[in-house]
Amino acid sequence: MPAYFHLAAHVSNLEDAKAFYCGLLGCTLGRETDRWVDFNFFGHQLSLHLGPKAPSAPEGTDGERSVPMPHFGVILGLEEWQQLANTLTKAGTDFVIPPTTRFAGKAGEQRTMFFRDPSGNALEIKGFASTDDIFAT
Repeated sequence: MPAYFHLAAHVSNLEDAKAFYCGLLGCTLGRETDRWVDFNFFGHQLSLHLGPKAPSAPEGTDGERSVPMPHFGVILGLEEWQQLANTLTKAGTDFVIPPTTRFAGKAGEQRTMFFRDPSGNALEIKGFASTDDIFAT
């Protein structure tokens, strides 16, 4: 069996979460109760529970800029990343860091974008041309 990532986080409103993750990001809905909901988050399990937002940490840096901490996300192929970036842009997403290219022409070249869900959870979506580039140094 392949390994799947599981992440659980708090949200303030399950209906808003379902609209965002299913409607905007294209995730599919899994099990749910009146207190939590599971999503197929790009092939991984994301469980969102009603509850108080986790305390924010000071912003981190990635060597070039400040990034929200904590954050989570997914790595996509370039075509799928660009389609999602277009969808989010057309929807008027308030990007923390807009879609951009990092490490252009270098090992690990990638696309990235940061934004928040309706409960304030920070997401980073990355795009790579090849899985070989994910851990390139």
